[in-house]
Amino acid sequence: MWSTLPPPEIAAPLAVLVALALDRALGEPPARWHPVVGMGRYLSFMGERIAPAAGAEAQAARAFVQGALAWCFGAVLVVAVVALLVAATAGWAWWVQALVLGLLLKPLLAWRMLRDEVQAVEAALGESLPAGRARLAWLVSRDVSTLDAAQVRESAIESLAENLNDSVVAPLFWFVIAGLPGAAIYRFANTADAMWGYRGERNGRDWTWAGKWAARADDVLSWLPARITGALLGLLGAARGLHTLRAQARRTPSPNSGWPMAAMALALDVRLGKPGVYELHGAGRSPQAADTAQALQLAGRVVQALACAALLWAGLAWSALP
Repeated sequence: MWSTLPPPEIAAPLAVLVALALDRALGEPPARWHPVVGMGRYLSFMGERIAPAAGAEAQAARAFVQGALAWCFGAVLVVAVVALLVAATAGWAWWVQALVLGLLLKPLLAWRMLRDEVQAVEAALGESLPAGRARLAWLVSRDVSTLDAAQVRESAIESLAENLNDSVVAPLFWFVIAGLPGAAIYRFANTADAMWGYRGERNGRDWTWAGKWAARADDVLSWLPARITGALLGLLGAARGLHTLRAQARRTPSPNSGWPMAAMALALDVRLGKPGVYELHGAGRSPQAADTAQALQLAGRVVQALACAALLWAGLAWSALP
């Protein structure tokens, strides 16, 4: 289906530039029009039906199959809707297709919102530790009640690095590979992992088996983009000890999130970690406010590099036009 509905080659790279420009200028669209919010509503609705209540006797095979089927059904819906939208633009002028595709791609990436949220954590931490913890809770799912100031800052920088992949690099990677349906299916998978991909209890339900398919699907789709993100952060940040990135990345339980987080730690020469779970670049110093600003600058350079790559792609596509 995807291969039969391609836009002119020049439209795809221009759509990336349009999406990044819209993100920079306008940020996120209203929730009622946001496709990721719609995905979340579907996942919330289905989650109440596939995950057993915490403490209830659960059948692992049944929960796993139900979770897998609910994920696949949602993925099919997402691809079908996006394919219809792409098909509707067939035959339009290439520049109109670029604008429409960029408008549709924008909600599937979120650099400005990520940047603003991390800045807000640092600003709140400058007021007081409780304020910093409260603002961090908007950004991460971990318990923040016992974190000290350094740990709040570590968590914010880690979230910046991890979500740079999830919210920018990976959606654009899959857009390049499979067009708008590719970016949309990635965002669906990433949202499903965020809502279902837990071991044990969350919000009164046991996700050990019901969320396993969602977690593994996100692992697969994020595998290469996470490593690309780590490489970009390391190279653009002139990270020392970049040869240790693979070993550092393996310290985290996730097969993917450790790559951008470890690259960020090496580039800033700071220690990052989750108490009792992992520590990245343990020889680094404790992060300070200036390190948050530097982390945001480095992540911004990655986004700029992606825009430059899209511009180069557009130039090559233009030169190849008959």
